[in-house]
Amino acid sequence: MAWQGIEGHDAVAAEFARACARGRVAGTYLFIGPEGVGKGTFALRLAKALTCAAPRDGLVACDACASCVQAEAGSHPDIDVVAKPEDRATIPLEMLIGDADHRMREGLCWRLLLKPAVGGRRVAVILDADHLSEEAANCLLKTLEEPPPGAVIILVGTALERQLPTIRSRCRIVRFRPLPTEEVLRVLAAEQEPGQANEVRLRASAAGAAGSLARARLLLDDELLAFREAVFRALGTRPLRGVDLARDVLAFVEAAGKEAPPRRARLRAVLEFALEFFRAAVLHDAAAVPPAEPALAAAVASWGGGSEPAAAAVAHTIDALDGIDRNANLAILVDAWTAVLEEPRLAHST
Repeated sequence: MAWQGIEGHDAVAAEFARACARGRVAGTYLFIGPEGVGKGTFALRLAKALTCAAPRDGLVACDACASCVQAEAGSHPDIDVVAKPEDRATIPLEMLIGDADHRMREGLCWRLLLKPAVGGRRVAVILDADHLSEEAANCLLKTLEEPPPGAVIILVGTALERQLPTIRSRCRIVRFRPLPTEEVLRVLAAEQEPGQANEVRLRASAAGAAGSLARARLLLDDELLAFREAVFRALGTRPLRGVDLARDVLAFVEAAGKEAPPRRARLRAVLEFALEFFRAAVLHDAAAVPPAEPALAAAVASWGGGSEPAAAAVAHTIDALDGIDRNANLAILVDAWTAVLEEPRLAHST
């Protein structure tokens, strides 16, 4: 049975259960793994279990005590959750240390210094750790290096390279792996209305999800699933036709409508498809591990580039994803991204 209803991460849960039983829960953790595999949900359920008055075996919250009731309602006085506001590109500094008039008299770092109100622990969960500005990240360093007694701080991000070295060095890294394709398929099927499930479509979405439930749900959109394969073909074509790729990507993004949020969501999905391609190319060249999915395998083989240019393309694509979060102009962002991919050292032209 999945730990507290979260699929695919029982081994991580077991490690935390053993640490808790031995009194060895660390003060700071950095959860790293692909988007949409349950890291944030795991962090919140862990916070609930760590503050539970009577956790069951396996560090499972009892769901009956006053602490669990408050945690489930999002009103637990000893559990703090910080996330990037939808209208901001980064987590604001004031959420961590208070505004200019209340420095270290408000904010997460100040609240962590308070005595627990209910039990013996305070737990802070910082979602969207990828979006900590350098200033905000630096203000956390002392708290991460010397957490207050009884405090547990959990940062949730997607990739180590998106965290400052000073953050990484102060946290215990916990890696969340992609979910198995069959597990993604099972969850997708369970979410469908009775009689509405299309097995072929569900299998295609699960196969293209790279272990992410969030991506699998997106790929239930037939148009998005088809464009993913078009991106693979474009990236695998030699020489890369950057102008054509930029034109097609922008047309696909603009088809989402006039509102900025759905446009940005579409471009994010496209760039994540590109990340999938280039990461598969790294594994193919460096470890002779071909992608399991035929469309992706064919595109990577056609590209034929080495792991070094593929890794550089990964870095540039991550930069483009960061540009979306900084509210960059999407047309300029796409043009710049495709222009970089056309550079000889990345394009692997022959």
